[in-house]
Amino acid sequence: MSNPLRATVRATAALAALAVVAACSSTPDPKPEPSPASPDASRDASTLVRANPFTGAAAPKGLPDHPAFLVKIENTAAGAPQYGLSEADMVVEELVEGGLTRLAAFFYSQTPDKVGHVRSTRTTDIALVKPTRGHLIASGGAGVAIRKIKAAGVAFHSEDTKNVTLTRDPGKRAPYDRLLDLDAYAKQHTSAKAPIPAPYLPFGATPTTAKKKATSFDVRFSRGTATRWRYADGRYARVNGHAEKGKDFRPDTVLVLFTRQADAGYRDPAGNPVPETVFTGKGKAVVLQGGTMLDARWSKKNAGAPLRLAAGGKPVVLEPGKVFVELVPQGPGGISVRG
Repeated sequence: MSNPLRATVRATAALAALAVVAACSSTPDPKPEPSPASPDASRDASTLVRANPFTGAAAPKGLPDHPAFLVKIENTAAGAPQYGLSEADMVVEELVEGGLTRLAAFFYSQTPDKVGHVRSTRTTDIALVKPTRGHLIASGGAGVAIRKIKAAGVAFHSEDTKNVTLTRDPGKRAPYDRLLDLDAYAKQHTSAKAPIPAPYLPFGATPTTAKKKATSFDVRFSRGTATRWRYADGRYARVNGHAEKGKDFRPDTVLVLFTRQADAGYRDPAGNPVPETVFTGKGKAVVLQGGTMLDARWSKKNAGAPLRLAAGGKPVVLEPGKVFVELVPQGPGGISVRG
C-alpha cells in the first residue's frame, strides 16, 4: 500500500521528526514538544531517509499512505488465539478491571486481514494513541470512556459508534468473538494527507548498553496476572501468551514502565471498578534489551508527547527494532528476574 512519491515525502517528515527528538533528548531540560511534522511541511526538505516511527528501523519501501492504527485485543484464554500480532509494529499491555490485562497493538507498516479478538477501549488508550494522530479501533466502550476519548481529539472507531465493521468468529462467544480485517479498513482510509506519526520512542544508532544479565523474567500486574518472558535467538518471547501458534509478537526490546493507577469513573458489567493507567508524568522503568536489563526512569509530558527514558541523568537510546511496552501498576506490579 506504499506510493513512491508519497513514500519520499512522508519519509522526509519522519527524518525531520527524528532529528527533533534526538536534539531534545540530549539536553537535561528539553524544550516544549514540537508538533509532528506534516506532509506539506516536508516538501521543502532535501535529505530523504525512510524510518518506521514505531521501530526506528529503515523502511525501504516507504511509509504507508494511511494513519497508524491502534487495535484493542483480548489478552486472556477466553479470547485465544490472538491474531495478527506478528505483524504489529509495537504492542502495549495495560491493566483492566479484575486484575486482568488487555493489549493495545499498533499497526502501521503492515495491515493484516485478520486481527483480534477485538475488545473494548479504556481511557488509558488516549495517551497511547494521541502521539500518533492515528485511529483507535475497538469493539466498543463505556459511554463515559468514549466521551473522554472524543473530547481528547482521538479518532475513535468501533461498533458502538458505528464507524467500523467487525466480523464474528463462529468458534467463539461474545464478547470474545470480534475480528477485524485491518487491510480492508486501511484501504478505506488511504489518503495523501494521512497524518505521519511522530517517532514514538528514543531510537538511535548508538543504543545505551547495560551489563546486568536478564534472559528470563516475569512482569506482574496483579496477584493473578503476570506475563512471563524469555530471551532467545536475539528476541524476546512471551512464555504464557495467547497468540496464534508461531505468530506471536517477538520484540527486540521490552520496556517495563511503572505507572500510577486512577479510577476511570465507571464500573464494568460485573460491578468491578475500571482502572485508568495514568500514562503521563514520570516513574521508574526497566529497559530489557539484548538479554540485559537497565534500571531507568521514564517521562511523558502530556498525552500527546513522546516517551523519554533516562538513566544516571543521561538519555537512554534504544536499538531500532520492535518494542513491547508493559504498563505495570505501581504497588501491586513488579518484575522478577531469574537470570
